[in-house]
Amino acid sequence: MDVVANSVEWANNNQGLIIEYGLNIVSAIATILIGMLFARIISNGFHKVLTKRELDSTIVDFVSHMVKYVIVAFVVIAALSRIGVQTTSFIALIGAAGLAIGLALQGSLSNFASGVLIIVLRPFKAGEYIDAAGIAGSVESVQIFATTLVTVDNKFVVVPNSAILGGNIVNYSRKATRRIDLTIGVSYNANLQQTKAVLEKVVTANALVLKDPGVQVAVAELGDSSVNFVVRPWVNSADYWNVRFELMEAIKDALDAENIEIPFPQMDVHMDKPA
Repeated sequence: MDVVANSVEWANNNQGLIIEYGLNIVSAIATILIGMLFARIISNGFHKVLTKRELDSTIVDFVSHMVKYVIVAFVVIAALSRIGVQTTSFIALIGAAGLAIGLALQGSLSNFASGVLIIVLRPFKAGEYIDAAGIAGSVESVQIFATTLVTVDNKFVVVPNSAILGGNIVNYSRKATRRIDLTIGVSYNANLQQTKAVLEKVVTANALVLKDPGVQVAVAELGDSSVNFVVRPWVNSADYWNVRFELMEAIKDALDAENIEIPFPQMDVHMDKPA
């Protein structure tokens, strides 16, 4: 009973202090809630403005996310100051802890730095088809720590920015045209001039093959079991796979129609009778 009585007495004697701290806590909570809403509104505002300026969506997403996180950091510091935490010492503490955290999060910081470099150097942008860090897919967005890709079979892949920037980046969409490289093997018994004429006819008959630059059809190699031709037409980048598939089918049909043999691996087994 003495404890309860002492607590009640203390509360009565310190009503002003309790009310003050209570208001400060409510104010801190309100600051966080309003600040989070403000951060979202400002971030969305930046997103809309940058989008209207027709900037690349990778830059738009990266900048809007950065603005949001910076505002949230200031909101948290402001909320802490409302409940009596000395923000100057708190900032100093953050600076001291930052080194230790930075060492522990080297990978994350590397991803952040790589994300900034990707935005600045722009080796790719949203919608382009790339091959990076062993993943091939269309770029969906570049975020602070990772880049998101969508593969041709509709898989959503998140790739760390440092992994992308640390290796080769192959951008298949940056150039308007691409060359298709096909290797077609025919029998040593085939007439080379006839075969070359058939291949040229099939390729030039495809409406999606570009007239300029021209198509290259030539003997590339005298292989172990076949004479290998290279067939190299140029197409618009968006038509690459459709034309490649169409040509492979059409070449097979044309060679069959001209009785030009396409050799395939085979093994002859001889059975010798025991002496």
